[in-house]
Amino acid sequence: MSYFKHHVFFCLNQREPGENCCANHNSAEMQAYAKERMKALGLHGQGKIRINKAGCLDRCDQGPVLVVYPDNVWYTYVDRHDIDEIIDSHLVKGVPVERLKI
Repeated sequence: MSYFKHHVFFCLNQREPGENCCANHNSAEMQAYAKERMKALGLHGQGKIRINKAGCLDRCDQGPVLVVYPDNVWYTYVDRHDIDEIIDSHLVKGVPVERLKI
């Protein structure tokens, strides 16, 4: 059994000026928000959900991106509303958010 039920990686990669990257789309703020939301819901820690920072996930043209393991579901997002939908639907209820999948 895995240490975490779900492991969520947010790409925070910063590329050279002029190049598309997740960091230019508030990915650090969204990762911090998701982590705090997991804590507030009591879903953070062993056997639950881990929200992590990641370097380049090599999908910048579709970014910002995050990936949920072990489900291997990749998402893009725009704002906290999208992050809330991923949390509430996928991480809490087990139903991936089709409109945000990449």
